[in-house]
Amino acid sequence: MKKYLLVTSLILVWVASSAQQQNLIDWPAEVHPVVVGKLVSKRFVESPHHSPRPPAPPRVITYPEVCAWYGALKFGEKINDKELLQQLEDRFMPLFEEKKSMVPVPNHVDYTVFAAIPFKLYRLNNNEKRFYEMGVSFADQQWTLPVDSPEVKKAVYQALLDQGLTWQTRFWIDDMFMITLAQSEAYRTTGDKKYIERAAHEMLAYLDTIQRPNGLFYHAPDVPFFWGRGNGWMAAGTCELLSSLPVDSKNRAAIMAGYVKMMETLKGFQRPDGLWGQLIDDPASWTETSGSAMFTYAMIVGVKNGWLDAGEYIPVIRKAWIALVERIDANGDISDVCEGTNRKDDYQYYIDRKRNTGDMHGQAPVLWCAAELVN
Repeated sequence: MKKYLLVTSLILVWVASSAQQQNLIDWPAEVHPVVVGKLVSKRFVESPHHSPRPPAPPRVITYPEVCAWYGALKFGEKINDKELLQQLEDRFMPLFEEKKSMVPVPNHVDYTVFAAIPFKLYRLNNNEKRFYEMGVSFADQQWTLPVDSPEVKKAVYQALLDQGLTWQTRFWIDDMFMITLAQSEAYRTTGDKKYIERAAHEMLAYLDTIQRPNGLFYHAPDVPFFWGRGNGWMAAGTCELLSSLPVDSKNRAAIMAGYVKMMETLKGFQRPDGLWGQLIDDPASWTETSGSAMFTYAMIVGVKNGWLDAGEYIPVIRKAWIALVERIDANGDISDVCEGTNRKDDYQYYIDRKRNTGDMHGQAPVLWCAAELVN
């Protein structure tokens, strides 16, 4: 009898373990998204404003900080952590007064993405008007010819606007998070479809220009490398867009097809350790965490929305999330984050990028994942 009870117990343990591996709810305590999200959010709140060239202080709020801030707001909202949300708002308030010089000028995609923070705070903060006005100003200027444009640039900018594209278009892969987040947040806040349809039209142009037949993206048309974080920006930006793009949008089907194709290819390039490479298709390149976290986020969103098959992608997500958490130290800093990276038609340039710890390029998508994994 004892023998049968032992066998039955082992079977039940195996069944329970197998079931756990097929969902995004049950997690070991040490990798639970609430635990991880609180640790990384605390790290963000306690950090000074991000500087692109430390130890020099930052001149303005940078896009890596915006992305981490946005992630912390999403996480705080998801777990209804009022203390965290207040701390994140308190971080912003000086930008209206004594630190207003740190508000970026929306004359570049990397600066315009700042709009996401006042929009998010507006919806979380009893609709305080000045958050709304700041966000709308940024979003609208992205599609308005700057009055102070150099004469040599005006014709180029106007030609882009005439095609329905932002004058900030440059066809770098990074843009499709910066543009889509700002415009998607504008739509979520105002309800005006022009914002989300702008972003969708822009996304189609980028899909046509830099997505390759395998579903991955070159860093730029003249830079034929599948850079990890660059593709991560595209993966995450597509999810931000599809999460709000109306189902009857004429652009939705093509964007969804591009997203699904990308996810299918990424699934095949996941490494045995659960993450992805600095150059996705190059096994000799080092394992990089910021792009890996962005891919994980995109897959989580896809499964939760029914865009991706849960049976295929949940094991990929679980393996990736656990591997990411293993690279987060007791301070809440994730390691092996590629430093800020320009475009360059040079393989060695990407291989030789520094591997940072605690870089907000990596902190941000960890927070996005944690927020999406909270149920």
